[in-house]
Amino acid sequence: MSDNTKSRLMMTLLRIVVYAILIFLTVLCLFSFYLMIVNASRSNAQLQAGFRLLPQEHFWDNLKNAWTDASINIPRGMLNSLFIAVTSAALTTYFSALTAYGVHVYDFKGKKLVFTFIMAIMMIPAQVSAVGFVQMINKLHLTNNYIPLIIPSIAAPVVFFYMKQYMESVLPLEIVEAARCDGSGEFRTFNTIILPIMKPAIAVQAIFSFVSSWNNYFIPALLLDKAEMKTVPIMIAQLRSADYSKFDMGKVYMFILLAILPVMLVYIILSKSIIKGVTSGSVKG
Repeated sequence: MSDNTKSRLMMTLLRIVVYAILIFLTVLCLFSFYLMIVNASRSNAQLQAGFRLLPQEHFWDNLKNAWTDASINIPRGMLNSLFIAVTSAALTTYFSALTAYGVHVYDFKGKKLVFTFIMAIMMIPAQVSAVGFVQMINKLHLTNNYIPLIIPSIAAPVVFFYMKQYMESVLPLEIVEAARCDGSGEFRTFNTIILPIMKPAIAVQAIFSFVSSWNNYFIPALLLDKAEMKTVPIMIAQLRSADYSKFDMGKVYMFILLAILPVMLVYIILSKSIIKGVTSGSVKG
């Protein structure tokens, strides 16, 4: 057997191993979603009886029980979470891209200091400032209000860092100079020229911001106590902490399934842009 043949054989075997590992990991990731669907189709008694691999006949019963539950208003909770998540994602991506544009394009004194300061803020976890934040919101009488959950999302150091790195990869400064020579204002240049170029990066960060806001439990639980204002994570925790005699695991699994569906839908809609954004942003142009 020649060396060329051996090399091709090794490459083929390596490719088979790689694909086998990827298929295994894909099945492993999807299995949890499948198991959740299976559990959402089982009654509370069936769930307590043990593990089942095949769906059962109580899917629509669990859906009806969860959707019409008297203790929590699931449709209202999903609308609340959707409003907060969509608004937060839009503000986060737009203003982070705008900030990254200013730091990337303009050359001003203290530019490195500003960048270092933003990166330092990125290292501070939200839990550290939670007590002071809640006290400030109480003094401003903004409890049971969505403003404290939306407006702070404008300042997102992680999203800013990704946007800046992406701009350095795909945005030549000559484009901005050409727009200025044609008489375009800075905001017009950003909105009509830069944002379309940044579309893949915006799609990536939009989905991450959406998921982060949708799954956020810590801060909303501290600020929202009115039933009509509560979000999906708070309602799930409330449903799980119900009286044991009234506890229905089938209804809980169905609610979790309903809570995940909007996230999966956003992923499907933005999947092409996400892949394009990740690959484009990782290669220096």
